[in-house]
Amino acid sequence: MEVTLAKSAGFCFGVKRAVNVVYQEIEKAAGRPIYTYGPIIHNAEVVRDLEAKGVTVVNSIGELKSLPKGTVIIRSHGITKEEDEAIREAGFAVVDATCPFVTKIHRLVEEYSAKGYFVVIAGNAAHPEVIGIKSRCVPDAAAVVGTEEEAENLRPETGKKVCIVSQTTFNYNKFQELVEIIGKKGYDNIVLNTICNATEERQKEARRIAGQSEAMIVIGDKNSSNTQKLFEICKKECENTYYIQTGSDMDYSQLQSIKRVGITAGASTPNNIIEEVSKNVRDEL
Repeated sequence: MEVTLAKSAGFCFGVKRAVNVVYQEIEKAAGRPIYTYGPIIHNAEVVRDLEAKGVTVVNSIGELKSLPKGTVIIRSHGITKEEDEAIREAGFAVVDATCPFVTKIHRLVEEYSAKGYFVVIAGNAAHPEVIGIKSRCVPDAAAVVGTEEEAENLRPETGKKVCIVSQTTFNYNKFQELVEIIGKKGYDNIVLNTICNATEERQKEARRIAGQSEAMIVIGDKNSSNTQKLFEICKKECENTYYIQTGSDMDYSQLQSIKRVGITAGASTPNNIIEEVSKNVRDEL
Protein backbone atom coordinates (compact mmCIF):
# COMPACT_ATOMS: atom_id res chain seq x y z
CA MET A 1 0.00 0.00 0.00
CA GLU A 2 1.30 3.45 -0.93
CA VAL A 3 0.36 6.78 0.71
CA THR A 4 1.60 10.01 -0.86
CA LEU A 5 1.38 13.19 1.22
CA ALA A 6 1.79 16.43 -0.75
CA LYS A 7 4.87 18.36 0.33
CA SER A 8 2.96 21.62 -0.17
CA ALA A 9 0.08 20.60 2.15
CA GLY A 10 -0.72 22.93 5.04
CA PHE A 11 -0.13 26.51 6.12
CA CYS A 12 1.18 28.86 3.46
CA PHE A 13 3.37 31.86 4.29
CA GLY A 14 0.49 34.34 4.57
CA VAL A 15 -1.64 32.10 6.81
CA LYS A 16 1.28 31.19 9.08
CA ARG A 17 2.17 34.86 9.40
CA ALA A 18 -1.43 35.88 10.24
CA VAL A 19 -1.89 33.17 12.89
CA ASN A 20 1.48 34.01 14.47
CA VAL A 21 0.49 37.68 14.63
CA VAL A 22 -2.61 36.80 16.67
CA TYR A 23 -0.68 34.62 19.12
CA GLN A 24 1.91 37.37 19.55
CA GLU A 25 -0.83 39.90 20.30
CA ILE A 26 -2.34 37.52 22.87
CA GLU A 27 0.98 37.36 24.71
CA LYS A 28 1.28 41.14 25.03
CA ALA A 29 -2.41 41.98 25.48
CA ALA A 30 -2.19 42.58 29.25
CA GLY A 31 -5.97 42.37 29.57
CA ARG A 32 -6.69 44.58 26.56
CA PRO A 33 -9.42 43.05 24.33
CA ILE A 34 -8.29 41.45 21.08
CA TYR A 35 -10.58 41.13 18.08
CA THR A 36 -10.14 39.76 14.59
CA TYR A 37 -12.20 41.36 11.86
CA GLY A 38 -13.67 38.23 10.38
CA PRO A 39 -12.04 34.83 11.03
CA ILE A 40 -8.26 35.34 10.87
CA ILE A 41 -8.12 32.40 8.43
CA HIS A 42 -10.72 30.03 7.01
CA ASN A 43 -10.24 27.21 9.49
CA ALA A 44 -12.76 26.58 12.26
CA GLU A 45 -10.30 24.61 14.41
CA VAL A 46 -7.80 27.47 14.52
CA VAL A 47 -10.53 30.05 15.18
CA ARG A 48 -11.89 27.96 18.08
CA ASP A 49 -8.42 27.75 19.65
CA LEU A 50 -7.99 31.52 19.42
CA GLU A 51 -11.45 32.12 20.90
CA ALA A 52 -10.50 29.85 23.82
CA LYS A 53 -7.55 32.18 24.41
CA GLY A 54 -9.84 35.22 24.55
CA VAL A 55 -9.86 36.43 20.94
CA THR A 56 -13.26 37.61 19.68
CA VAL A 57 -14.28 37.42 16.02
CA VAL A 58 -16.34 40.41 14.84
CA ASN A 59 -18.03 40.52 11.46
CA SER A 60 -19.23 44.09 11.04
CA ILE A 61 -18.37 47.66 11.95
CA GLY A 62 -21.68 47.99 13.81
CA GLU A 63 -20.84 44.98 15.96
CA LEU A 64 -17.36 46.30 16.66
CA LYS A 65 -18.54 49.74 17.76
CA SER A 66 -20.60 48.18 20.55
CA LEU A 67 -17.53 46.49 22.07
CA PRO A 68 -14.86 47.80 24.48
CA LYS A 69 -11.88 49.46 22.79
CA GLY A 70 -8.97 47.17 22.09
CA THR A 71 -6.85 45.80 19.28
CA VAL A 72 -8.38 44.75 15.97
CA ILE A 73 -6.36 42.33 13.86
CA ILE A 74 -7.18 42.41 10.16
CA ARG A 75 -7.63 38.89 8.77
CA SER A 76 -5.25 37.31 6.25
CA HIS A 77 -7.75 37.85 3.40
CA GLY A 78 -7.82 41.60 4.02
CA ILE A 79 -10.85 43.87 4.38
CA THR A 80 -12.39 46.69 2.36
CA LYS A 81 -10.88 50.14 2.27
CA GLU A 82 -14.04 51.53 3.92
CA GLU A 83 -13.91 48.97 6.75
CA ASP A 84 -10.25 49.76 7.43
CA GLU A 85 -10.99 53.47 7.70
CA ALA A 86 -14.04 52.88 9.92
CA ILE A 87 -12.11 50.69 12.39
CA ARG A 88 -9.42 53.34 12.82
CA GLU A 89 -11.96 56.16 13.14
CA ALA A 90 -13.77 54.18 15.86
CA GLY A 91 -10.67 54.39 18.04
CA PHE A 92 -9.36 50.83 17.88
CA ALA A 93 -5.69 49.94 17.54
CA VAL A 94 -5.15 48.12 14.25
CA VAL A 95 -2.72 45.31 13.52
CA ASP A 96 -2.72 44.37 9.85
CA ALA A 97 -2.27 40.62 9.24
CA THR A 98 -3.37 40.81 5.60
CA CYS A 99 -1.30 38.45 3.46
CA PRO A 100 1.42 40.52 1.73
CA PHE A 101 0.43 38.96 -1.61
CA VAL A 102 -3.11 40.29 -1.14
CA THR A 103 -1.78 43.71 -0.14
CA LYS A 104 0.24 43.73 -3.37
CA ILE A 105 -2.98 43.28 -5.37
CA HIS A 106 -4.54 46.19 -3.45
CA ARG A 107 -1.64 48.41 -4.58
CA LEU A 108 -1.85 47.21 -8.18
CA VAL A 109 -5.58 47.76 -8.64
CA GLU A 110 -5.37 51.18 -6.98
CA GLU A 111 -2.56 52.11 -9.38
CA TYR A 112 -4.23 50.89 -12.57
CA SER A 113 -7.67 52.09 -11.55
CA ALA A 114 -6.23 55.58 -11.00
CA LYS A 115 -4.72 55.40 -14.50
CA GLY A 116 -8.17 54.87 -16.00
CA TYR A 117 -8.14 51.11 -16.45
CA PHE A 118 -11.25 48.98 -16.03
CA VAL A 119 -10.17 46.33 -13.50
CA VAL A 120 -11.29 42.72 -13.95
CA ILE A 121 -10.80 40.43 -10.95
CA ALA A 122 -10.82 36.68 -11.63
CA GLY A 123 -12.24 35.09 -8.51
CA ASN A 124 -15.21 34.43 -6.28
CA ALA A 125 -17.25 37.63 -5.94
CA ALA A 126 -18.48 36.61 -2.47
CA HIS A 127 -15.02 35.90 -1.06
CA PRO A 128 -13.69 38.51 1.43
CA GLU A 129 -10.37 38.77 -0.40
CA VAL A 130 -12.10 39.68 -3.66
CA ILE A 131 -14.48 42.11 -1.95
CA GLY A 132 -11.49 43.84 -0.39
CA ILE A 133 -9.66 44.03 -3.72
CA LYS A 134 -12.66 45.48 -5.54
CA SER A 135 -13.06 48.18 -2.88
CA ARG A 136 -9.68 49.59 -3.93
CA CYS A 137 -10.94 50.23 -7.48
CA VAL A 138 -12.77 53.25 -8.83
CA PRO A 139 -16.51 52.58 -8.32
CA ASP A 140 -18.28 51.23 -11.41
CA ALA A 141 -14.93 50.62 -13.11
CA ALA A 142 -14.34 47.07 -11.90
CA ALA A 143 -15.95 43.65 -12.25
CA VAL A 144 -15.46 40.15 -10.88
CA VAL A 145 -15.57 37.12 -13.18
CA GLY A 146 -15.43 33.54 -11.95
CA THR A 147 -16.85 31.56 -14.84
CA GLU A 148 -16.53 31.40 -18.62
CA GLU A 149 -20.10 32.71 -18.94
CA GLU A 150 -19.31 35.76 -16.80
CA ALA A 151 -16.20 36.42 -18.89
CA GLU A 152 -18.24 36.14 -22.11
CA ASN A 153 -20.83 38.59 -20.76
CA LEU A 154 -18.25 41.13 -19.59
CA ARG A 155 -18.78 44.51 -21.25
CA PRO A 156 -16.31 47.17 -20.07
CA GLU A 157 -16.92 50.70 -21.31
CA THR A 158 -15.94 51.15 -24.97
CA GLY A 159 -12.42 52.50 -25.34
CA LYS A 160 -11.41 51.52 -21.81
CA LYS A 161 -8.11 49.80 -21.20
CA VAL A 162 -8.53 46.62 -19.15
CA CYS A 163 -6.35 45.37 -16.30
CA ILE A 164 -6.92 41.72 -15.32
CA VAL A 165 -5.83 40.44 -11.90
CA SER A 166 -6.73 37.34 -9.92
CA GLN A 167 -7.70 36.23 -6.45
CA THR A 168 -4.52 34.77 -4.94
CA THR A 169 -6.05 31.29 -4.58
CA PHE A 170 -7.80 31.08 -7.95
CA ASN A 171 -7.37 28.04 -10.20
CA TYR A 172 -4.46 28.87 -12.51
CA ASN A 173 -5.85 26.98 -15.53
CA LYS A 174 -9.24 28.63 -15.13
CA PHE A 175 -7.54 32.04 -14.90
CA GLN A 176 -5.82 31.37 -18.23
CA GLU A 177 -9.17 30.39 -19.79
CA LEU A 178 -10.86 33.58 -18.59
CA VAL A 179 -7.96 35.72 -19.80
CA GLU A 180 -8.22 34.10 -23.25
CA ILE A 181 -11.95 34.83 -23.45
CA ILE A 182 -11.52 38.47 -22.43
CA GLY A 183 -8.54 38.82 -24.76
CA LYS A 184 -10.72 38.00 -27.77
CA LYS A 185 -12.95 40.99 -27.08
CA GLY A 186 -10.45 43.40 -28.57
CA TYR A 187 -9.72 45.54 -25.51
CA ASP A 188 -6.27 46.95 -24.73
CA ASN A 189 -5.49 44.43 -21.98
CA ILE A 190 -2.77 44.15 -19.38
CA VAL A 191 -2.73 40.80 -17.54
CA LEU A 192 -1.20 40.57 -14.07
CA ASN A 193 -1.02 36.99 -12.78
CA THR A 194 -1.51 37.62 -9.06
CA ILE A 195 -2.14 33.98 -8.13
CA CYS A 196 0.21 33.21 -5.24
CA ASN A 197 3.17 31.03 -6.29
CA ALA A 198 2.50 28.72 -3.35
CA THR A 199 -1.10 28.28 -4.54
CA GLU A 200 0.03 27.46 -8.07
CA GLU A 201 2.58 24.91 -6.85
CA ARG A 202 0.04 23.37 -4.46
CA GLN A 203 -2.46 22.95 -7.30
CA LYS A 204 0.12 21.42 -9.65
CA GLU A 205 1.28 18.95 -7.01
CA ALA A 206 -2.33 18.03 -6.11
CA ARG A 207 -3.14 17.40 -9.78
CA ARG A 208 -0.09 15.19 -10.20
CA ILE A 209 -0.70 13.12 -7.06
CA ALA A 210 -4.44 12.73 -7.77
CA GLY A 211 -3.64 11.51 -11.27
CA GLN A 212 -1.47 8.76 -9.81
CA SER A 213 -3.84 7.74 -6.99
CA GLU A 214 -6.86 5.48 -6.66
CA ALA A 215 -8.22 7.66 -3.84
CA MET A 216 -7.45 11.25 -2.92
CA ILE A 217 -8.10 13.05 0.37
CA VAL A 218 -8.29 16.85 0.44
CA ILE A 219 -8.21 18.37 3.93
CA GLY A 220 -9.46 21.85 4.70
CA ASP A 221 -12.26 24.02 5.99
CA LYS A 222 -15.46 24.02 3.94
CA ASN A 223 -15.22 27.84 3.70
CA SER A 224 -11.65 27.75 2.38
CA SER A 225 -11.56 28.93 -1.23
CA ASN A 226 -8.14 27.45 -1.96
CA THR A 227 -9.19 24.07 -0.54
CA GLN A 228 -12.34 24.08 -2.68
CA LYS A 229 -10.13 24.67 -5.73
CA LEU A 230 -7.88 21.76 -4.71
CA PHE A 231 -10.90 19.49 -4.41
CA GLU A 232 -12.13 20.51 -7.89
CA ILE A 233 -8.69 19.84 -9.38
CA CYS A 234 -8.29 16.48 -7.66
CA LYS A 235 -11.83 15.36 -8.50
CA LYS A 236 -11.09 15.83 -12.20
CA GLU A 237 -8.04 13.58 -11.93
CA CYS A 238 -9.38 11.06 -9.41
CA GLU A 239 -13.11 10.34 -9.16
CA ASN A 240 -12.62 8.80 -5.71
CA THR A 241 -11.76 12.13 -4.00
CA TYR A 242 -12.84 13.02 -0.45
CA TYR A 243 -13.11 16.54 1.03
CA ILE A 244 -12.80 16.54 4.83
CA GLN A 245 -12.21 19.16 7.54
CA THR A 246 -10.74 16.93 10.25
CA GLY A 247 -9.67 13.32 10.69
CA SER A 248 -13.02 12.39 12.24
CA ASP A 249 -14.85 13.31 9.00
CA MET A 250 -13.30 10.43 7.10
CA ASP A 251 -14.59 6.85 6.94
CA TYR A 252 -11.20 5.16 6.57
CA SER A 253 -12.78 1.74 5.96
CA GLN A 254 -13.56 2.98 2.43
CA LEU A 255 -9.83 2.79 1.68
CA GLN A 256 -9.33 -0.87 2.60
CA SER A 257 -9.14 -2.11 -0.99
CA ILE A 258 -7.18 0.90 -2.26
CA LYS A 259 -3.52 0.48 -3.17
CA ARG A 260 -2.52 4.14 -3.76
CA VAL A 261 -3.86 7.02 -1.65
CA GLY A 262 -2.93 10.67 -2.07
CA ILE A 263 -3.34 13.39 0.56
CA THR A 264 -3.19 17.15 0.22
CA ALA A 265 -4.48 20.05 2.30
CA GLY A 266 -5.46 23.67 1.92
CA ALA A 267 -3.33 26.63 2.95
CA SER A 268 -5.32 27.10 6.18
CA THR A 269 -5.04 23.53 7.45
CA PRO A 270 -2.91 23.02 10.59
CA ASN A 271 -0.18 20.38 10.51
CA ASN A 272 -1.65 18.43 13.42
CA ILE A 273 -4.81 17.68 11.40
CA ILE A 274 -2.79 16.65 8.34
CA GLU A 275 -0.62 14.37 10.49
CA GLU A 276 -3.68 12.82 12.13
CA VAL A 277 -5.30 12.01 8.78
CA SER A 278 -2.04 10.66 7.35
CA LYS A 279 -1.54 8.41 10.40
CA ASN A 280 -5.13 7.16 10.28
CA VAL A 281 -4.82 6.28 6.59
CA ARG A 282 -1.58 4.35 7.16
CA ASP A 283 -3.08 2.56 10.18
CA GLU A 284 -6.10 1.53 8.11
CA LEU A 285 -3.98 0.28 5.25
